[in-house]
Amino acid sequence: MVNDVTSSQLLLTAIPVVMVALSLAAATMIFPLGEHQVRLRSSINLVAAGVKVLLIAALVPGVIAEGLRPEFAMPFLPTPGGEPIELVLRVDPLALLFAGLSAILWLLTTIYAIGYLEGKPNRSRFFGFFSLCVTATVGLSFSGNLITFLVFYELLTLTTYPLVAHWGDEQSLRASKTYLRYALGGGVAVLIGVVWLTMEVGPVDFAEGGAASVADLASASPGTAVMIFALLVGGMGVKSALVPLHSWLPAAMVAPAPVSALLHAVAVVKAGVFGIVRVVDDVFGVQAAQELGVLTPLLVVAAITVLYGSYQALRADELKRRLAFSTVSQVSYVVLGVAMFSMAGTAGGIAHLVHQGIMKITLFFCAGLFAEAMGAHKISDLQGAGRRMPWTSAAFTVGAFGMIGLPPTAGFISKWQLGLGALDSPHPWVLWVLVASSMLNAAYFLPVVFRIWFSEPSPDTGWAPSGGRKEGDDVHPAEADSAGPAVHEPKALLVPALCTAAFTVAVGLGASLVFSPLEVSRFIAEGVFG
Repeated sequence: MVNDVTSSQLLLTAIPVVMVALSLAAATMIFPLGEHQVRLRSSINLVAAGVKVLLIAALVPGVIAEGLRPEFAMPFLPTPGGEPIELVLRVDPLALLFAGLSAILWLLTTIYAIGYLEGKPNRSRFFGFFSLCVTATVGLSFSGNLITFLVFYELLTLTTYPLVAHWGDEQSLRASKTYLRYALGGGVAVLIGVVWLTMEVGPVDFAEGGAASVADLASASPGTAVMIFALLVGGMGVKSALVPLHSWLPAAMVAPAPVSALLHAVAVVKAGVFGIVRVVDDVFGVQAAQELGVLTPLLVVAAITVLYGSYQALRADELKRRLAFSTVSQVSYVVLGVAMFSMAGTAGGIAHLVHQGIMKITLFFCAGLFAEAMGAHKISDLQGAGRRMPWTSAAFTVGAFGMIGLPPTAGFISKWQLGLGALDSPHPWVLWVLVASSMLNAAYFLPVVFRIWFSEPSPDTGWAPSGGRKEGDDVHPAEADSAGPAVHEPKALLVPALCTAAFTVAVGLGASLVFSPLEVSRFIAEGVFG
């Protein structure tokens, strides 16, 4: 029996290593493929993405139910004392939650990207960097210490840059350079913070409630601890688009729709906010951070970002730009939760890490569908889209309702939990920030939904080349009703959008289930405050 348990634990320990290696191997195989090798390239992508979902499922019972913490470590950097700093991959509940989100959404994004890029150039290059981006995100998810996190955090910057620049036109290259400047600047701040902290206390492993050595530093040298906290959170605040470090995100919306989905729901923005959660909860610990006085300034910055992002979204007419500013606002709910110093708030913030990803990827999938099938890039182009693209419009509506926080969506669950956290925290005023933000969410999403379903279609709506019909094509009289001709909704793009829209409702309805994101987040919060 002991041998069986040992074998089982060894198998679980190998899973994070296999997941990182799997994505890296996929990239290595994809880059040399010719553009005509569509089936082979698609098979490699789908098999790798599917296997990662199965591996995550295999980790859930042991990590959540049995309390196992599978870990792999290897020497990485020498030190004067002779004990090397290690690269550590460890699976704890927070790592599993983030990796699970990434794995499931990456599978759906892979299906979407294959359909979206059909017939377009440079697909092997795109999917090669796409797989490298997966490698970085998986490694970042399972990082067991700050050094390992830093390695994969910087790798993520380098692998996403070519994706933002994919189209190669002037606008894409300009946006990608903006993204790179911001991301590298933030990365330098994180690097300085990690090196400084390591020099002060030695290698820092992530630990529930914070690392003991960092708590000792905060007690003995609070000024130094505050500066290191500012460097780490400020650097990660770039990727998480905290105001005033957010400008790269709307600019990066010139990227292909699958890349936009990755930036907002799975990889870059989520990597930044995931890092902030790690620093607050698992490096400093909420108690030490509260005593240092750094949580309240972080809470204020997050509240400003929530309101400012919503205000800018309200002003935008270009659909992806509106969604980008919505991300600026919505992702800061996570920071709001972990900074309000309450167990319920931390649980709400971590749950929203998952909920926002599901809802936002739905909206970006739909934005790509509207653009590809109907040539609609601006909100003003969506007039009557519900009668031309009913399934896409339905998925968009579910995602929008989730962002507003209407029941029974995932957004309602996380906002309710955050509201409870605000009332239970030293900062009850945060509840009014949540109320104001929800009203602004309604103000910039409901008019879009109304335009989609209740406005007459414009007769001169543009048609994209892949939209099934082109402008000037003959239309059968039976199709030429007041709604205009129906538009073909490509299945490869539509199915992922419908899946994530269904998840948006299912996660809300199943919030009390044992392994739901909310219940896992509550379990994590109990460890943080325990």
